[in-house]
Amino acid sequence: MEIASFDDLLRMAAQQADLQRLLLVFCKAEMPEDATPQQKAEFEAGEGGALVPMASVDKFPEVLGSFEALKAEAAEHGLDWDVLFVAAMNRQAHESPEQIAAVDQTLEAMVSAVKAGQVGSFVPFDASGAVLALGG
Repeated sequence: MEIASFDDLLRMAAQQADLQRLLLVFCKAEMPEDATPQQKAEFEAGEGGALVPMASVDKFPEVLGSFEALKAEAAEHGLDWDVLFVAAMNRQAHESPEQIAAVDQTLEAMVSAVKAGQVGSFVPFDASGAVLALGG
């Protein structure tokens, strides 16, 4: 199954043999302070900029239900974002404290990777829930 939207990802997660956990990093596009005139023009046109992590969280796909539900929850918390990076990991029905700590460590690693621009192993989504093509 090809993933074209966040809801596709939710359906795919539900079809897995193991329970899944989605790791989410919400980012805002910002213009770097040292941006060149060309970079400023591109940013104003809706392209370029630096992606700054604003929040990270883990969610169970079956609890989320849909992209619209996730978007509404983010809005309830006052979260303004442009790009959502997602990774998935297996989970167990009854998780130990060690497993929860591993989730926290993985989220921290994702945030660090986003800050470093190393996002190739994550699925990026735009604010409409569509898969986003980065770079190019």
